[in-house]
Amino acid sequence: MNDTTHWEGSYDLEIATSPEAVWGLFRDVAGWKGWNAGIETITLHGPFAAGTEFTMQPPGQDAFTSRLLEVVENDRFVDETVVGDLRVVVTHRIEKLGAGRVRVVYAVDARGPGAAEIGPMVSADFPDVLRGLARAAT
Repeated sequence: MNDTTHWEGSYDLEIATSPEAVWGLFRDVAGWKGWNAGIETITLHGPFAAGTEFTMQPPGQDAFTSRLLEVVENDRFVDETVVGDLRVVVTHRIEKLGAGRVRVVYAVDARGPGAAEIGPMVSADFPDVLRGLARAAT
């Protein structure tokens, strides 16, 4: 039997930049729409810290609210979006490779009804988002 209630995916890109440069883009939530075409509007409701919520609206879609679960400066942040019984957690990680290079990883873990369908839809633009992040960070 195929489990449609759990889906995981991971996307990464090496960038010639520093962890601090990427982190600066991550913590500037209002600026995300400058390098992420999948965001029409975004509002952070407090500091860029664990427990803070943000509301994001993709172009032509309804807005949704997510919560920051973990924020570790120059290393990673994790956000969670819950819709009914579906929970989608995205980890945004910066791996220092040395010699002025990093690998940025976006890892998705979707659990709940329809996760096997929603997970790939949520993350379909992540390769483009990572390329936009790379352009902004260099």
